[in-house]
Order: sequence, then structure tokens, then C-alpha cells
Amino acid sequence: MTYGKPPTLALTADVLVIGGGLAGTWAASAARRAGASVILVDKGYCGTSGVTATAGPGHWWIPPDPAELRETAIRNRLKTGLSLNDPRWMARTLDKTWEALPGLAGFYTFSRDPDGVVQYRALRGPEYMRALRSLVDSLGVTILDHSPALELLQRPDGSVAGARGIRRQTGEDWQVHAGAVVLATGGTSFLSRLLGSHTNTGDGYLMAAEAGAELSGMEFTTYYTVAPVRSTMTRSMSYAFATYYDESGAVIPMPPGPDTTRPLARALLRGRVFCDLHRTPEDIRAQVPTISPNFLLPFRRWGIDPYRDRFEITLHGEGTIRGIGGLRVTTEDCQTSVPGLYAAGDAATRELVAGAISGGGNINSAWAVSSGHWAGAGAARFARANGRASVGRGLGQAGLEPTASAGTVAVRECVTLIQREMLSYDKNIFRDGPRLKQSVGALESVWRDVSAHALGVGERRLRSREVAAMLATARWCAAAALARDESRGMHQREDRPTTDAAFDHRILVGGLDTVWTRADQGQALELAS
Repeated sequence: MTYGKPPTLALTADVLVIGGGLAGTWAASAARRAGASVILVDKGYCGTSGVTATAGPGHWWIPPDPAELRETAIRNRLKTGLSLNDPRWMARTLDKTWEALPGLAGFYTFSRDPDGVVQYRALRGPEYMRALRSLVDSLGVTILDHSPALELLQRPDGSVAGARGIRRQTGEDWQVHAGAVVLATGGTSFLSRLLGSHTNTGDGYLMAAEAGAELSGMEFTTYYTVAPVRSTMTRSMSYAFATYYDESGAVIPMPPGPDTTRPLARALLRGRVFCDLHRTPEDIRAQVPTISPNFLLPFRRWGIDPYRDRFEITLHGEGTIRGIGGLRVTTEDCQTSVPGLYAAGDAATRELVAGAISGGGNINSAWAVSSGHWAGAGAARFARANGRASVGRGLGQAGLEPTASAGTVAVRECVTLIQREMLSYDKNIFRDGPRLKQSVGALESVWRDVSAHALGVGERRLRSREVAAMLATARWCAAAALARDESRGMHQREDRPTTDAAFDHRILVGGLDTVWTRADQGQALELAS
């Protein structure tokens, strides 16, 4: 994008981290400890924005001794990952998480078990993020709150040179020239009302694709979370003990195991669904206020006892947040295929550790910690080797600069269409070829309109850019789901109900004006290179 005037705030750093959630703060700390000067920009307020701040995140936390514990965990996850994850990446993630979390001591008060042993695995989200904010502050990281990035800067040699964005509270522009950039912008739930996800609109995916990066695992986007109707309270742990009822009061049968999404979605397509939590053991009830302190708040406001009373529920889609997909990483320090551009947390694919099923809360949190460390340290090394002085050009297009005549684009209608194609149960959970092709066509039509006519001006720049990012993400998700002509893990197709060994590979997707997909068969499953 070409700016008509110089940015109000122009800064320079070795490493720019975009995103101030779990992965971004860990990345900033790692880059700073590696000797880099670091600037972190966050769309919200670093320490409170993002999905972790509203949760009670656990971590994939397994002691290294005896070795059999980790070996068993990795072997079990390999089996459920259905040929798309990798034992070395899982082992690295377990190692780095085990090493990193105790480093928050002094900023976070870890709980202890009845024997006095410190418990590092499960943390309280609000305190966790506040501690990470304090950590990066103590290290001398410069933080720009309420400062969303709109576009990356790229040098003539193709490497990333920083980013530009706006300061929401003043409307002014900022620009950071940097030797390397870490994208920790999260995924997107397509504004599904998933708790804590409102700022997660796939911005990093679009910015990276404009620089030439590709994505992987974007077909795995069918994770949904139960929540009370008219609520964003998507804390899923308590629903392990739920009993569900249809409108007549009849119990809805649920299969054994944790996956209730498909039977609940079928019931919701037929009519209203209700729930109570009367089967919750007393010891779990006593722990809920500590584990998920905000879970009971809506019920108290409504005068409902969820352990006794029935309440109406819905399903909120989690898109690429508890899905699997994201930017493809090509090195052990989570560099993308674009030199100097790194990805961490939900902005990166989690196939390497999670495989074809969701990483849930524990593996995803461990991945955010670990990939944040690797990306931050890798970005510091890249900046040290390549310098930071050269100036790059802005890459932002869709939602900022129209390719044709500027015109009015109905933003609300665009969001409604994206949600219809990416969140509707009958299209996204119960997939088949014809419906996926219809989604591809509908999304392509709107993309042409947005890219041709949407002009980001003033306060509308952020909103139009977010819509463009969600739209681009939806196109990649639909294309990848169509390309995976089978059922595997989270991705289930009604017309292809079995798993096909011919698809024992990852599917890459990319492109802006023209979306492409290809098999990642040319890359070793053990490590992309």
C-alpha cells in the first residue's frame, strides 16, 4: 500500500513481533534474551487480548523421566494424528515447554498440590497473560498496544523488512523497520462469538500470503465448542459431564468419548437443544471456579443452576483457533518460506504436533510456548546475520487498495456470507464435494468484489482489512477441504467417509487472486525443509 504521508510513528528494531497473546509474548521474550532489540505490536492490549486471557489453559506437560511417559504420549498422539504429525517435533515441543514454564516464576504464582509440589501444567489465563506482559516489560521489549498491523514491508531480495499499521486510539500510522518479523496474530474463528477471539481475524495469514508464504492444514477447521445460547462462554471442560435433551425433553444419545460435535450438530439442525450438568462430580464442581473462574458467571446472571436446571445450548465454530491449519513452517525455528518471516502459535500450522485432530487446549498451548521460543530466537539470529537497515515496500492490497475503481463494499454482508460458508453446520461439519464447490464459488465471487473495490480509508482501514483476511482464510480453508478427497481426523466428508492412504500427506494452499493447492509429498513428513 502506498501511504500519502509519512507515518506519525517510525521505529526501528532487530525483531518485530506482531501479536501480543501467548505465542507473541513468549516470542518477544526469546528474541530479547537472544540479544535482539524487540518491538511488539498488539491489536488489543498485550496481556488481556486473545483467547488465552479468557481461559484456564493447560499444557502438554510430561516429565522427561521416566522416558517411557513421553514415548507413550508421542506414540499415542502419532496414532490419533493419522500420519500428519511428527515424533521429533512433538518431542521438541515437550522439551521446550518443560524448560520454559518454570521461567515465569517471579511473575506468576504457581499452585501446589496437596504434597506441596509446584504445578506448572495448568494456569489461570488472566494471570498467565498478565505475567507474560510483566516478563516482556522487564526484559525491555517496546510494546505498542492497540496498534494493529495492516501490511508487511518487503525488501527487493524478498525478505521481510518490518510492517505498517495504525494506532487505534489516535488514528495515526506507525511503521517499524526490522531485521525479521514474527507473526503471532492467532487464527480466526470468523467472528463466531468464541470467547476471546474477536481480535483474531486471520490477519497474519493474509499478510504472509502477500509476501509469498503458503499455508498448510487449512482443511482441519471443524472444531466447535458448546456454549449457552446468547453467550460467548465457550469453556468446554464442564460439558464433558453434560446430558443433552431435545425440545420434547428426550435425552439425545451421545457416543462414548469426547467428540459430541456431529450428533449435537445433527440435533441442532432439527431443532433446539438443551443441556444440564447434573452428572458433574462434586470434586469437579468445587474446582470449576478456580480452573474456569468465568464459566459460572452467565448462569448466575440468569438465575440458573447448571448442575440442576436445563439451559439451551448452541455450537460456536473455532475455525483455525482449535483447528489445525496455519502458515507452513520450513525450518526448526519456525521460519516460513519467506526469508525473515517467522510464525508462532495459532498463526502457524499445528499439524507437526497435533496431526489431523485438534490440539485442544494442552497441545496448542505447548505449541504456542515452544514455537514462540523458536521463532523469537530464530528471528533474532536472522536479524543479526542480515541487519535491519534496508527499507522495504508495503505489500498490503485487499481491503486497503482496490485493484479497480474504489467503491462501496457491504462489510456486514461480507461477514455474513463468510460465516454462512465457514460456520454453518450443514456446510462445514457435514461436508461433501458439491457443497464445498458451492462454498468455493461463493467466496471467490465476494473476494473479487472486495479486492477490486474495497478502499481502506481512515477508521475503515482496519475493518476492511479484517474482512479481507477472513475472506482469504475462508477461501484457503474451502479449497483445502475440497482437495482432501477423503475423511481424516477432524475433516469428515459425507461423500468420502473413509481414510485414503493416498492422502497420507499434508496439503499446501496459497495464492490470492488465484487459490492453488498441492500435495506436500515432496517434503519429508519428519521435517519440512
